[in-house]
Amino acid sequence: MKALEKVSGFMGSTFAVWVILFAILSFLYPPAFTWIVPYIMPLLGIIMFGMGLTLSMNDFKEVFRRPKDVAIGVGAQFLIMPVLAFILALALPVSPQVAAGVILVGCCPGGTSSNVMTYLSKGDTALSVAITSVSTLLAPIFTPLLVLLFASKWLPVSPGALFMSIVKIVLIPIILGIIVKALLGNKVEGGVKAFPLISVIAIVAIVTAVVGANQQQIATTGALIFAIVVLHNVLGYLIGLGLGKMLGMEPAKQRAVSIEVGMQNSGLGATLAAAHFSPLAAVPSAIFSVWHNISGPIIATIYRKQKERAPKKLSQEKFSAS
Repeated sequence: MKALEKVSGFMGSTFAVWVILFAILSFLYPPAFTWIVPYIMPLLGIIMFGMGLTLSMNDFKEVFRRPKDVAIGVGAQFLIMPVLAFILALALPVSPQVAAGVILVGCCPGGTSSNVMTYLSKGDTALSVAITSVSTLLAPIFTPLLVLLFASKWLPVSPGALFMSIVKIVLIPIILGIIVKALLGNKVEGGVKAFPLISVIAIVAIVTAVVGANQQQIATTGALIFAIVVLHNVLGYLIGLGLGKMLGMEPAKQRAVSIEVGMQNSGLGATLAAAHFSPLAAVPSAIFSVWHNISGPIIATIYRKQKERAPKKLSQEKFSAS
């Protein structure tokens, strides 16, 4: 079991490398990965079940301890990213499928990677986990409504079908994970420690399936989609940080909100896009999966260094004043 934990930990810490490597391989030789397409929904369900296993009552207690902070984070998640996606889709020359895909990933809840990046940034990790948990549980309601509001300009949207898909592949697996953990307690700890490995494999498989199925379209429009994804993600970080500052949140909370807003559950976006729109609509989410595993560590490092410099600057100011 210890060997499995070590492998799982290694895979989790090198997640970005595996996503990028296999995305490239899938682009170079699609037939090796396109067979995964029919299994995208079950793969995401497995990831969500693992998320349920990691949740505890303390995560939900945080919501009641700091309802205002959690409400700010969740509200920012479901406001900033959908509006940004809509503006970018309007401003840049993309196809209706790509526009819908960009908006869909923008309307998704935060991803669990944001919790790790908040921890690495020395942000408020407990707040990050609470925001992710609440936004994920609210996704069956808010994601379909937001997609209907913003994406129906480009493609027909069925909020009822989106609702049912999110319930099946997100809500039910998470609830099952919570129930299993409640019933078995410490007996599931070994499985929880192995889940980073399973999650990495599942996300990599989803990304490779989407990239492989859209190799030709990515070859022609991939640069533009990549530019949109980068803008979407970076603006999400910056506006999330600015909102935290504007509302007078502490720096650690600002970092948590910034990262929560900027990082999306792109696996959910890819799954819903492939199921309800078209394979091409899933490409923005797939590229988002690759990109946010590059931008996440970068923004976490920037925020951590800012925090480390702050006490030194304060000390220097006190010394100068004396």
